[in-house]
Formats: sequence, C-alpha cells, structure tokens
Amino acid sequence: MKKRIVIQIVFALGLVGCASTTEQGAIGVDRKQFLIVPAEQVTQESVAAYEQVKSEAGKKGELDQNSTLVSRVTNISKRLIPVTTVFRKDATGWPWEVHVITSSELNAYCMPGGKIMFYSGLIEKLQLTDGEIAAVMGHEISHALREHGRERYSQAMVEQFLIQGGLAMNKLSPTTAQLSSALATYAVLMPFGRNQETEADEMGVELMARAGYNPEEALSLWKKMASAGGAKPPEILSTHPADSKRLAKIESLLPKVRPLYEQSKK
Repeated sequence: MKKRIVIQIVFALGLVGCASTTEQGAIGVDRKQFLIVPAEQVTQESVAAYEQVKSEAGKKGELDQNSTLVSRVTNISKRLIPVTTVFRKDATGWPWEVHVITSSELNAYCMPGGKIMFYSGLIEKLQLTDGEIAAVMGHEISHALREHGRERYSQAMVEQFLIQGGLAMNKLSPTTAQLSSALATYAVLMPFGRNQETEADEMGVELMARAGYNPEEALSLWKKMASAGGAKPPEILSTHPADSKRLAKIESLLPKVRPLYEQSKK
C-alpha cells in the first residue's frame, strides 16, 4: 500500500511539473521540463548567493576592478538582453546585473533572474573576442531563461523523496540507498545536465546571432575552451557534452542562425 502511494505521488508530481519555460525560437528548443520547485524560491536563493559572492569579492578588492573588462561585458549584455524576448517575453523585465571578478578562474555564469558574473581569467587567459564573450554570455543567459537550475533542483528533490520513502518502507537499507542515489546521479541527473548544456549551446548561438555577433565565433570559443580544459572524464560521467559533439551540434545550427545574424546588421 505504501509503495503504491509513493508511486501515485511521483506520478502526480510528474503531471503538474511537466512544462516548458521558453518559446522554441528559430532553433526549435522543445523539451518538457520537470519543474516542481517554485520559481520564486529558486530566484530568491540565487539572488542571495549572488549577493554573497559580490560581497566577498568586494571585501577582497576583486569586484569590478578592471574597468575595461567591465565595460566590454556590460556593453555585450546590453545587446544580448533585448533579444531574450524570442525565448521569454518577461526576460527583459528581470533585474539584470553584470559584474566581473578579478580571478584566474575560467568561469562565468548567469543566475536565475539575470544575475551575470564573469571572471577575468576567462577573458584574459583565452584572449576572448567580443563575439566569443557573447557566445559565453548567451550560453549562460540561456541556462537562466530555461530555468535549468530549477529543473535540477526539482530532480534532486524527487530523488531524495524516493530514497527517504524507500527507507521509511523498510525497502532500502542505508547502503542500498546510497547506491541508489549514485545510480540516480549517473542515470538521471547527469544525462539531464548534458541535455541542458546542449540547450544552452543552441539557444546561446541564436541569441548571439540576433544580437549581431557572428555565430561562428561560438565555434572558436569552444575550441579555445577545449584546449584549456586539460584531461576530462568520459562523456558518460560528465554533465557536459563531449567537445566534438558540442562543436558538431553548433556547426549544424549555423545555417539556421546565420540569416538572423545577417538580418541584425541591416
């Protein structure tokens, strides 16, 4: 009886949680997402984390210290943000922020609600052009538009629910529960992670093209990232697609997004 109740609850969650957070755009993003965590909760927690990062960087004298980089990143964001409406009509109304942390780390992200952070090492070490910065930013913005963080949060919540339910029904020993968690990570969360990365690549290429950046610079960006990445785990154990697959996918999208780039220059 308890097992049946757990299954019914999970099935119900699946029914209420399947939705899509974005329009398809020219590239045709079309995947139902499992979203049971309220968007407001994820945004609130993300903003708090973003403010903490800013505060800590400010105390260390690392926040927005390079005015040239801050200006470049800000100007690129001003071209990308207006075209986010192709995927989400509400996105231009988000409280967007853009900052640069002085750090050797090769990193950048956009939190829910439009909180963008770039690390100087990513731009300086890889000698990124404005187009390549736009490719990174478009990719990260796409994660926020698509609410990938909320999706992963929802998946993790259900995973814990199932494990705790199994323990409560005396169906799983603690050791088996740990194994189940590991299997769920590799069989569910990581494949979803790769799907999310691919979606961000696809949407990001469209965003940069619509904003007037040559989409072919997405290829040069990821080639640079691949060279800088060093040894990597096999794709099956990674949340990122293999470099060769990522490049092939982006190249396959160029016929769709080149006309958008050409149109943006008129």
